[in-house]
Amino acid sequence: MPRKTVIIGGGAAGLGAATGAKTADPSADVAVYTQAADSVYGSAGTPADPADVEDFEKLLVADKQAYTDAGVSVTFGAEVTAIDTAAKTITVGGASVAYDSLVIAAGSGTGDTVPGSDLTGVFHVNGGRSVSEWNDVISGTKSAVVVNAGGVGLEIVTALAKRGVETHLVEASGQVLPTLLDPDFAAIVQDGWTELGVHLHLNTSVEEFVGEGAVRAVRTSEGEIVADLVVVATNRAADTAVAAAAGITVGPGGGIVVDDHMKTSAADVWAAGDVAEVAHGGGATPLLGLTTSHAFAEGRAAGTNAAGGDRVYKAVRIPWSTQAGSSVVGGTAFNETSAAAAGIAYVKGEAQGISRARYYPGVNMVKVKLLAETGTLRLIGAQLLGGGEGIKERANFLAQAVKTGLTLTDLSTMENVYSPAIGALNEPIVVAATNGVANAQKG
Repeated sequence: MPRKTVIIGGGAAGLGAATGAKTADPSADVAVYTQAADSVYGSAGTPADPADVEDFEKLLVADKQAYTDAGVSVTFGAEVTAIDTAAKTITVGGASVAYDSLVIAAGSGTGDTVPGSDLTGVFHVNGGRSVSEWNDVISGTKSAVVVNAGGVGLEIVTALAKRGVETHLVEASGQVLPTLLDPDFAAIVQDGWTELGVHLHLNTSVEEFVGEGAVRAVRTSEGEIVADLVVVATNRAADTAVAAAAGITVGPGGGIVVDDHMKTSAADVWAAGDVAEVAHGGGATPLLGLTTSHAFAEGRAAGTNAAGGDRVYKAVRIPWSTQAGSSVVGGTAFNETSAAAAGIAYVKGEAQGISRARYYPGVNMVKVKLLAETGTLRLIGAQLLGGGEGIKERANFLAQAVKTGLTLTDLSTMENVYSPAIGALNEPIVVAATNGVANAQKG
């Protein structure tokens, strides 16, 4: 009989797991159980401006037919309430389902609930349908509050501001993108928001969503903000309750502990996506709740191995990039704040260049900061900011540079394309690396 691989969760990690399992063993019996109502949406696209994504149904990644065509069975609206690792079964809707191998890709839970979260006009970013719904009502919105200045929150603010909605961004820490950006880069982004008319409320916590039936205001630690639309974009805790109850080891960060094959502490059980803690390529502390692309790659590794294959998921350097108003920011691995917290001595090189020839239409600023280990000059991280062009590509490249151990010296002598329409004579990464080498020589 074919091996039966059961996957809990139908998001990016679940899709990756199904893909990996069927690729490793086309004859495998792969079954997905997801709480999604009837389809799986590309949640990364949910903050988009309706002017850019005219039909949010295009965010549909997979429905039942798509799974069927791939040879995968799927059950929507399915809540898994128990895992029995000894009997190798899961409980779904009161029924027992047997497995030969199991992949847990349950994603994140609901997190903390603010009083008034059930009011009309309050939306949580938890999938394509929820945010496409707020896009349906955005045309009648006068004032909106976005809670949390992470990547998704900033993209939602961008969409609202582009539509001319009076927009307030509430963040509990003292800057936007607090876990990703250094304060100097964050300050540039924040200045750009102010110029666009966005109201920033930093060092501010949300206490209650106020209204009778429909939201009319957000009560914060600094007072009330009038709003007829609220979008909550806070990070949510990993959905590990069922796994923990089954005796599967959960780490101090709240995610399921896995090895480099995404294998858990239980026999024949793997985990991937928001529920799993993965190794940080530059630090001892495991990482949790990374990007959609990471979730899919983790899922693919887990599914491949669950189906009898052999796929390693290497420690991550976390390339990232997001739209923030008129700017795009990005980076990889350590920033100055996290490097200092980890006790890493570093040297930095900075540069501000341009994305294409200065005389060519569409030229944008590109600001680069590179961090390297003192002594070896091995690259350990980067920050990027610009008008959009090339930021994501540079983040991807620099993540690979960190992973392969390139140094500032290597980058300072890097070849680069010069073509006026698409690339400037002086690549900002090269200039920043050159400056970093000079700084290291100065001591």
